[in-house]
Amino acid sequence: MRAVVIDAVRARPEVRDVAEPSAPPHGVVVQVRATGLCRSDWHAWAGHDEIAWPHVPGHELAGVVAAVGEGVRRWRTGDRVTVPFVCGCGRCDWCRAGDAQVCPAQEQPGFTHWGSFAEHVALHAADTNLVAVPEHVDFATAAGLGCRFATAYRALAARARVAEGEWVTVLGAGGVGLSAVMIARALGARVIAVDRNPEALARARELGAEHTLRADGTDVPEAVADLTGGGSHVAVDAVGSEQTCADAVLSLRRRGRHVQIGLLPPVEGHPRVPMARVIGWELDLLGSHGMAAADYPAMMSLIEQGTLQPQRLIERTIGLDAAAALLPVFDRAAPAGITMIDPAL
Repeated sequence: MRAVVIDAVRARPEVRDVAEPSAPPHGVVVQVRATGLCRSDWHAWAGHDEIAWPHVPGHELAGVVAAVGEGVRRWRTGDRVTVPFVCGCGRCDWCRAGDAQVCPAQEQPGFTHWGSFAEHVALHAADTNLVAVPEHVDFATAAGLGCRFATAYRALAARARVAEGEWVTVLGAGGVGLSAVMIARALGARVIAVDRNPEALARARELGAEHTLRADGTDVPEAVADLTGGGSHVAVDAVGSEQTCADAVLSLRRRGRHVQIGLLPPVEGHPRVPMARVIGWELDLLGSHGMAAADYPAMMSLIEQGTLQPQRLIERTIGLDAAAALLPVFDRAAPAGITMIDPAL
């Protein structure tokens, strides 16, 4: 099969012919019909995660079951499926409680093993992790759920418990940030989007942001306080930097809730968080790490009803060769939405 292969940290990705994977016990092989290019893939390429080289990235995917391993009960070849980017073991206390996203023995395609920037990918613990894709939901839409959209949905609906009429400030209007804008608006919140890219901010406004702020040259916390009459009820860092994390925390009103979605790798030392404000204003700091397959039905139902339309977030679709060229510079790219990969192109 064709796949994007990386030989070492920050090495140039190349499209090569490699052996197709075999279905592991209790797992499956999926023929990849769509897979998303995410900033997390760039973090892996840049060496911010523990990766065994050579490596195939890719963790947001949807496709068709091509092979079924021993012990799988719920799935058959030909089934249309997607999967969360965190795959639980299916056996531990957290998985049995429906919290596979924090499984201590979790597998992550594109990180712990070869991922979906390929024509086929192996997935573990299929009965715990696979999610059926309805016939009228296309593969690109389903693939977009696996990391950014599902993470944003759980961050706002389950972690922050956003209520109707609350103010939500989203820092970063990339794939996960735009997902958060759409979801917060669907939950009845009033949304402020913050980004450096004017095109991304225009997209955020189309998706329901009531106000947009250019990050460069703006005192974000002060501007948010002025717009909301004292600060947001909820703030989301959808970028993952010391600056965006601090701006999000300082944008909150007293007793507000901060949700950290963007990764904060200690590349230049551990990031500083304004903890004095957290303590003095009794702020809640919440992490959000994907969403378990068990929680997908409620989100999928809203998509089927048309309340949520994640397909609107897809900006472009490219092939494997273009993905290999884009990955090393993705931290400097400024897409106003999600970049999707079709391995058949």
